[in-house]
Amino acid sequence: MSEIRITAEARTDYDCEATGLPAERWAEAVFHVAGTQIVLEVSVEKDVIVAVMVGEEAVWKGTLAGFKQLIQGREGA
Repeated sequence: MSEIRITAEARTDYDCEATGLPAERWAEAVFHVAGTQIVLEVSVEKDVIVAVMVGEEAVWKGTLAGFKQLIQGREGA
């Protein structure tokens, strides 16, 4: 079996929880809202890569450091 490099959790306000979901290279969370799919994907190949997608289009994809800068309002990473 491959090495576990990521573990994922999902929680909702209905007290539903899934924890310890193992992954080797990537994991994603998918949300369906009003006919639109929202996806957060994390990949751990060489660097940690984060992608945020709405529908079929990637809205943002970059390094973990770049994602931190994006959510802190300092785009340009």
